[in-house]
Amino acid sequence: DKRAKLYIILHLKCIQADDDLKSMFVGTVMRKIKSRTWKKQRYFRLQEDCMTIWYKSKKAGNTHSTFSVGDVEAVREGHQSEVLLSIADEFPPDRCFTLVFRGRRGNLDLVAESAGEAQSWIKGIRKLIDNLENMGQREKLDQWICDWFKKADKNRDGQMNFKEVQDLLKMMNVDMNEHHALRLFTTADKSQSGTLEDDEFVLFYKMLTQREDVLRVFQEYSGDGQKLTLQDLKDFLREEQLREDGVQQYALKLTERYEPSDTARMLQVMTFDGFLMYLTSPEGSIFNPTMVELYQDMTQPLCHYFISSSHNTYLLEDQIRGHSSVEGYIRALKRGCRCVEVDCWDGPNEEPIVYHGHTFTSKIFFKDVVTVLGNYAFKASQYPVILSIENHCSVEQQKVMAQHLTQILGDKLLKTPLHGKFPIGLPSPEDLKGKILLKGKKIGGLEDSMNGVVDDSLMGEVSDEEETAEFNDDHHRNDSIRHRVKKSKQSLSKELSDCVVYCKSVHFSSFKHSQIHSKFYEISSFTESKARKHIREAGAEFVLHNARQLSRVYPSGLRTDSSNFNPQDMWNAGCQIVALNFQTAGVEMDLNDGLFCQNGHCGYVLKPAFMRNIDERFDPENPQNGGYKPLSLSIQVISGQQLPKVNIKEGSIIDPLVRVEIHGVPLDQAKQETRYIDNNGFNPVWYDTLQFTIHVPELALVRFVVEDYDKTSKNDFVGQFTLPFTCIQPGYRHIHLLSKDGTSIPPSSLFVHVRITKLT
Repeated sequence: DKRAKLYIILHLKCIQADDDLKSMFVGTVMRKIKSRTWKKQRYFRLQEDCMTIWYKSKKAGNTHSTFSVGDVEAVREGHQSEVLLSIADEFPPDRCFTLVFRGRRGNLDLVAESAGEAQSWIKGIRKLIDNLENMGQREKLDQWICDWFKKADKNRDGQMNFKEVQDLLKMMNVDMNEHHALRLFTTADKSQSGTLEDDEFVLFYKMLTQREDVLRVFQEYSGDGQKLTLQDLKDFLREEQLREDGVQQYALKLTERYEPSDTARMLQVMTFDGFLMYLTSPEGSIFNPTMVELYQDMTQPLCHYFISSSHNTYLLEDQIRGHSSVEGYIRALKRGCRCVEVDCWDGPNEEPIVYHGHTFTSKIFFKDVVTVLGNYAFKASQYPVILSIENHCSVEQQKVMAQHLTQILGDKLLKTPLHGKFPIGLPSPEDLKGKILLKGKKIGGLEDSMNGVVDDSLMGEVSDEEETAEFNDDHHRNDSIRHRVKKSKQSLSKELSDCVVYCKSVHFSSFKHSQIHSKFYEISSFTESKARKHIREAGAEFVLHNARQLSRVYPSGLRTDSSNFNPQDMWNAGCQIVALNFQTAGVEMDLNDGLFCQNGHCGYVLKPAFMRNIDERFDPENPQNGGYKPLSLSIQVISGQQLPKVNIKEGSIIDPLVRVEIHGVPLDQAKQETRYIDNNGFNPVWYDTLQFTIHVPELALVRFVVEDYDKTSKNDFVGQFTLPFTCIQPGYRHIHLLSKDGTSIPPSSLFVHVRITKLT
């Protein structure tokens, strides 16, 4: 079993054969750029593992930094970041490139000494990213083992003595007594040299990660304890995984795909290794793989979908002094967000600017936001993007805005109803593929503009009702803020008004008024507190309102730290555009990611039928009136694997517990925890069962959270995974954990057994 050793040899061969990687391996001096004034030389080099990039200052001293190629999401060539655009006059684009990292980590902007060197790094890193993405599970695990080996092999001699192994165990979150560790070490040291070399280390790692929990399940279904025959595997799939259709074919497919032994595959049997590979694969995941793909009907009216939506998209931090950046739009759009927001104000030289008004946040040009929108709107999803405009500009600068939108976006901007006919309802995401819709104030109605009634000289008056409502709502006792935001009336230019088709912003009066007077293309915005009040007082009316037209809910003006409200309350009432601060990690964004990780990550999720049908009366506060049949959810939390360390302190090891949370209608909100396990983040075992009753499964999200228990202070977050209840696969399943930022942290996982039954 010399896979780890072979792996490194393979890597070295791939470097020797590739000129780009060869020059990265030798190393290059490049400038790291943080601003027009901060430009410092750094020496960059690719490490032997082909996975880590090491860099340090040219000056004396040993301090250096590293990052993993796995953390790099993309490489942008040329002046494709605000920082590099700011120095465009100084360095040509063919020497510049940007590394974009996953999660919320900032970009790394670099300038090479020559265009050739820049190309070597651009092409080289892209090759390494491709290589990583095409790796199978087994290779990824081997890579992980190699990484640990290198971290622990302090003196770089390719061998590990017992002291190095003990240090490694601490690094890996394992608290093992010395006697047991020595026994494993001695068993693995086949050459009896007192050190572990590559293949011996792989053996040591395998013994360390022996999955007794999975072995127990395997042996329960295996006739001889050594293998699963085709019949054994079919029994397991039927009885445990509740597979009903095409079981024989499915069992053969799993054996073909996950069984590493050629002989076993030929005999159509599965060994323990194959069984473990299946259980840790996407097919063995708690998330039903058929629902990861696009599986919903995309031809319903726009108001029948939940739409992934961002608030103050231009901010990367808080709302008082935060940094405004086009990067905020790129990040949100690449995460599948389909509704982004711009706050527009008059800028210098007749160029409108975007920033959070009346605050010290930095400013960016409106035209730069529109350019980014044109470039990134349809990278993650082909379905329409709504640009929500909060307009504080003079008529002159509104004309400039309309000009930028029309010229930069071209055909992508929807300026007339589809097919040139007057519509009788909202079009569908399918109809609007590849289109950008403007949400904003409009002079007159859609009917007027189609009949050419709006005369050129006409100007509409728009009140900045959202901001005012927000501040009056949340600050009625706080005069200093109230007089800062005056209720303003301003004129609206016809050019900008004409860009609004299906999303005309209107003030909300009451559900009764809307039912009689509202047009399908009108959309109202609610502060979170107003929305909550309507849900409490008239939940069923709100659901009906949202079956006919769009609603947007946005965070309170008091959330100057860019914190978020719980979006679940708003989805329960059928609100489609629930705008969250994407830049702020936490449970609220976990729920947003959880809801929208289904249906091909396309940013649109079809609402349940009872929320789309105007003849039904669903009240999220009293769902039992609808005659729904509740379900019982039973989750046995069996074990955890290689949980990440949260405390960098030397020698500290986590005491993990698992909490399962149900987010849904108020009746379904619940949480339960396992006990905590002392000092074991590597392979904790619980076998604790948690029970829940779910009344409205179509709206429920299930969140698994791992925390490091602390009896004296708040528990530390370790990892989480959130998914829609309807996407859960029953049976023995692995849950692949995500970091606070929503990025994956392989190979950290939980192993659970799930049962869903009808309550009689």
